[in-house]
Amino acid sequence: MPASNQPAGTTSRVRDLRLDFFRGIAMFIILISHTPGNLLSAWIPARWGFSDATEMFVFCSGMASAIAFGAVFDRSGWALGTARVGFRIWQVYWAHIGLFVAIAAMLAGIDFYGGYGKNYIGSLNLWKFFADPAVPLVGLMTLTYVPNYFDILPMYMVVLAMMPLVIALQRVHTRLVFAFMAAVWIGAQTSLWGDAHLAFPAEPWSERKWFFNPFGWQLVFFTGFALMRGWIPKPPVNITLIALSAFIVLAIIPLSNIGVRAIERDWFFVTETGNPIIDMRLALKPLTDKTDFGILRYVHFLALAYLAWVIAGDKGDNLLARGNSALSQAWAYIVAIILKVGQQSLAVFIVSMFLARVMGFVMDLTGRGTANTWLVNLGGAAVLVAAAYGAGWFKSQPWKRSAT
Repeated sequence: MPASNQPAGTTSRVRDLRLDFFRGIAMFIILISHTPGNLLSAWIPARWGFSDATEMFVFCSGMASAIAFGAVFDRSGWALGTARVGFRIWQVYWAHIGLFVAIAAMLAGIDFYGGYGKNYIGSLNLWKFFADPAVPLVGLMTLTYVPNYFDILPMYMVVLAMMPLVIALQRVHTRLVFAFMAAVWIGAQTSLWGDAHLAFPAEPWSERKWFFNPFGWQLVFFTGFALMRGWIPKPPVNITLIALSAFIVLAIIPLSNIGVRAIERDWFFVTETGNPIIDMRLALKPLTDKTDFGILRYVHFLALAYLAWVIAGDKGDNLLARGNSALSQAWAYIVAIILKVGQQSLAVFIVSMFLARVMGFVMDLTGRGTANTWLVNLGGAAVLVAAAYGAGWFKSQPWKRSAT
C-alpha cells in the first residue's frame, strides 16, 4: 500500500515492511505447496478459501515493481524505463531456463542412477522432452513449451512486458489503466470466449494452454502496482470494511477445500453428490478458476489483503517487536528472517522450486510420518533462509568494500 498520500504517478522510496513480510510468508507457503506428498500442504491458507500464495506473490511483485521500475520511468523517461523492464525480463527468462534444466537433470539423474521403482521424469510429465528433445527444446527456449510446474515465471515475464504500456496509458489518463486491466482480464476468460480467449500455447503437440494465464493474472499484479504508485487511494481503516472483508473470508470457508473435506471426509472432491455446498462449489468453478484468475479469487484475495493490511498496521508497525522480553526478541528475529526472504524473492523462489523436488524425493525414501514431515519441511525452510542471506550478501558486493 502507498506509504503516504503522495501525488499520483510518483513512487515512495520508503520501504513498507508489509511488502517484504508477506512476500516472505508466500515463499515459505510456495515451498510447502510444491513439495510432492507434503502433508502440511493440506493446511496452508489456500485450503481455506479461493485465493492462495500465488496471489500474494503476484500482488506483492506488482508493488515491488512499482518501487523498482516506477522510479526509473519517473526519473529517466519511458524509453529507459522500458529498457530497465526488458533487462529484468531477460534475467527472469534465463532463471526460468536454468531452473528447468536443473530440475530436469536432477530427475533424470535419479531415474538413471537410482532404481527406486518410481519414474521421477514422469512425475512432472516430462516424457516428451526426454523421448524426442528437438521440438520440446525449441519450445522451451521460445516459451511455447511450458510444463505446469514451470509456469509461474513465464506468466511473470509477460505481465512485466505489459508494464511500459500501462505506464504510457496512465500518462494519458489513469482511467485508461483500469480499462486496460479489465478488458484484458475479460478477454482471458475461457468461460466467456471458449477457445478464442486470450492465452498462450503450453506445448506444440496439444491444445493445452499455460496454466497461469498472464492475461488473467495481470489483474492482481497491476492492482498492487497501482496501489504502490498511488493510482488507487489508500483504503480507509473502518469497521464497515473490516466487517465486510471478514464476512467474505468466513463465508467462503464452507466452499473451500477445508469445507469440502469436512463434508466428504476425504481428500478428493466428489463431483456427483446431492450436497448443496459441493454443488455450489461446482457451479462457482468458472469464477474460482486458477488458470484464468476467476473473479471470486480476486474478491477473496482483496478481502484477505485488506485484513492483513489492517492487522499489520501503518507501514507494518504492528510487525515490529515491542519491549525487551525474550519473546519480543524472538519475534524480532523471526520478522527479520521473513523480511530477508521477502527481499530476495526471485532467488528464493528459484531455490524453492528445485528444493521442493528434493524434499519430495527425501520423503519418498524416508517416509511421510508426522515427525519426518516436519523435519524435512523445517530443513527446507532453513535452506530458503540461507539462500536469502546468501543472495543478499552477493548483492551487497562485499569485494568492493575497502579493507579496514
